[in-house]
Amino acid sequence: MLKVILLDFNGVIINDEPIHLELIEEILLTENLRPSVAEFQQVCLGRSDRACLRDILSRRGRVVSDEYLDKLIEMKAQKYREKLAQLSDLPIYPEIKEFLPNIQEKGYKIGLVTGALRSEVELILERTEIKHYFSVIVAGDDIKTSKPQPDGYLLAVERFNRLEFNLQLDPSECLVIEDTPAGIEAAKKAGMQVVGIANTYPFHFMQRMANWAIDYLADLELERVEEVLTMGKR
Repeated sequence: MLKVILLDFNGVIINDEPIHLELIEEILLTENLRPSVAEFQQVCLGRSDRACLRDILSRRGRVVSDEYLDKLIEMKAQKYREKLAQLSDLPIYPEIKEFLPNIQEKGYKIGLVTGALRSEVELILERTEIKHYFSVIVAGDDIKTSKPQPDGYLLAVERFNRLEFNLQLDPSECLVIEDTPAGIEAAKKAGMQVVGIANTYPFHFMQRMANWAIDYLADLELERVEEVLTMGKR
């Protein structure tokens, strides 16, 4: 039985990957390193800032301490907040504000699992007035690992069960909406079914990786997903 819908943040709720690319490039330039869009897409999409920066620097032969990474992450977070403050309208995917209440009306609980910092997530959710839809939020600073490891999704299940003891949520009763290979792999490792939304990668790519693929949130047929899960075909 489907009980919970878990959404990724960057690339599913907000279209801010170009901002993150720009800020990562700025950090690399301050480190006297040449930025690469292809490397950003391969190393950073769907992963936490810590994992992204650590791996990019490692590829360039730079081994940095956790304290140094903390400084880089804080620098990026500050610049990210400054970028958002300059925008009159945040680049939220327009269908999200209709999608969330529709899910809630159908009786499903909603959670969010992301590698983004909690301060960034809550700033955006509050500014767009959609935070109240999310019963559980797992952010990048809540866990030590990053997608494609399943820790964030498993922690979300644990938090739902702490929040409502009678829910007795199992990972198999969760449906995840993701937009990157790292996110899809993380959800599958956690034992969850995954919808790949073609916001960041092409539809055919999502088809190959996820259990279901959609172009837009409005295309998601939850009744069909519920039927398939109940019949145990996936």
